[in-house]
Amino acid sequence: MTGVSSPQAGTPRKPARPRKGKGEGQWALGYREPLNKNEENKKNDDGLNVRARIENIYAHRGFDSIDPADLRGRFRWWGLYTQRKPGIDGGKTATLEPEELDDKYFMLRVRIEGGQLSTEQLRVIAEISTTYARDTADITDRQNIQLHWIRVEDIPAIWNKLEAVGLYTTEACGDVPRVIISSPVAGIAADEIIDPTPAIDDIVEKYIGTAEFSNLPRKFKTAMTGHPSHDVVPEVNDIAFVGVVHPEHGPGFDVWVGGGLSTNPMLAQRLGAWVPLDEVHEAWWGICSIYRDYGYRRLRTRARIKFLVADWGIEKFREVLEEKYLKRKLIDGPAPEIPAVQGDHVGVHKQKDGKYFVGVAPVVGRVSGEKLAKVADVVAAHGSDRIRTTAQQKLIVLDVEESKVESLVTELAALGFQARPSAWRRNTMACTGIEFCKLAIVETKARAAALIDELEERIPDLDVPITVNVNGCPNSCARIQVADIGLKGQLVLDANGNQVPGYQVHLGGGLGLDAGFGRKVRGHKVTSDELTDYVERVTQNYLKERNEGERFAQWATRADQEALT
Repeated sequence: MTGVSSPQAGTPRKPARPRKGKGEGQWALGYREPLNKNEENKKNDDGLNVRARIENIYAHRGFDSIDPADLRGRFRWWGLYTQRKPGIDGGKTATLEPEELDDKYFMLRVRIEGGQLSTEQLRVIAEISTTYARDTADITDRQNIQLHWIRVEDIPAIWNKLEAVGLYTTEACGDVPRVIISSPVAGIAADEIIDPTPAIDDIVEKYIGTAEFSNLPRKFKTAMTGHPSHDVVPEVNDIAFVGVVHPEHGPGFDVWVGGGLSTNPMLAQRLGAWVPLDEVHEAWWGICSIYRDYGYRRLRTRARIKFLVADWGIEKFREVLEEKYLKRKLIDGPAPEIPAVQGDHVGVHKQKDGKYFVGVAPVVGRVSGEKLAKVADVVAAHGSDRIRTTAQQKLIVLDVEESKVESLVTELAALGFQARPSAWRRNTMACTGIEFCKLAIVETKARAAALIDELEERIPDLDVPITVNVNGCPNSCARIQVADIGLKGQLVLDANGNQVPGYQVHLGGGLGLDAGFGRKVRGHKVTSDELTDYVERVTQNYLKERNEGERFAQWATRADQEALT
């Protein structure tokens, strides 16, 4: 054997040393050294500490003075992302360096727990929009409001205005517990099982903005609802508390863990435990602590809690929660009844106190400061002081007297907020897209708005909800995998072989009874120009072929390939 040395005859070969597996960066297993740049930045300085530098240094010296580790990392802990420099096409999204994509302006995310706003708070957001953000404002599908064109010089003044009325941007982004989304009709819906608001207040007071959870492996998304329509998409959150009545203990919450979308979508799993209202914050603390201590920190692509739940299994996860964190057993509980279609509360509905709430739909969450100020004025003039944002990019006005409902509906519709929208307007969502987002590949907001207008003309009397979710990249901020028609932005080839903006199609995703991810139609893609024709075609095929009572997601699962392309 040329070139290979062999052991001497009679010399025993030493047994091979077992190879140590590569750690996942789990703190609880002793892996405390940072395994990537993000973890190193977090170890070097807590993201919460950057506020002092913004107020004392960067706001005075300007954008060019910002440390890159703060700019593209720690700023997020205070709700700030650099927005995309105008004029950079989608083909360059993945090829340019971050500093080439960065504009010298920021997106600012106002954190709104449970979507709860007063008219005064809405007016302050509107004022900030018109004064500092070029009149921009987007209602997100996590109940926040996002502003654009923010200068670092103006951030301290903006914080002062927000905090004066009880709003904030603390941990609105970053590797932290993000905003807690909640039923927008918590405490007022006639058919509510239980109001989660006290639990949200407990968590916010005890844990948000503290060092205990300011360094998680990645973001941690919480949803709570006591409404039977499951109006906060609980299946796709890291943790969800879903209202249910225990046969012995009464109303409380079923606990779900490990949901999430993006490029590796997973549905949350039931923990099998029932938790009373006054213990929700303890269960949340335990689960968030497990994520902090055992979550994977080596690869950002595996740093969400869903991967830990998938690897451990739900039984082990509950065991660790009970034995190592809560130090007690949880009560076994029943599963909640699953709704056929999850609620969005658009329309006019009676409250349990005899008044009404009115849910209205702007177009894909795109509003403006000027419009929000007028909404606040209209709402106040009709005797209400409470407004809610929703997980479907909508607004809800609470506490309206019956005699004032129709007047309110009319005046809000004149501002572009419709209480009786078309099925297309009601059920279409879109993420920020290439206009401002550095991750996006295609335009979304304007394209989705045009799609709604065109479909309202072509199929004006659609008699069933068909959700259309438009996303500018694979990250699924607009929840494309769980839409009837999910559109993932990418560059595609047109009939002439040219690269143009378009979408990969996912069909038949859903939540509730249809919980599952849409099927990719053999890689079927459509150009942006062809989109309306495609959605019209597949909708007409559904309307022709559906069985009585059959939802779009059910039909899409069984339909022939030809009907879906």
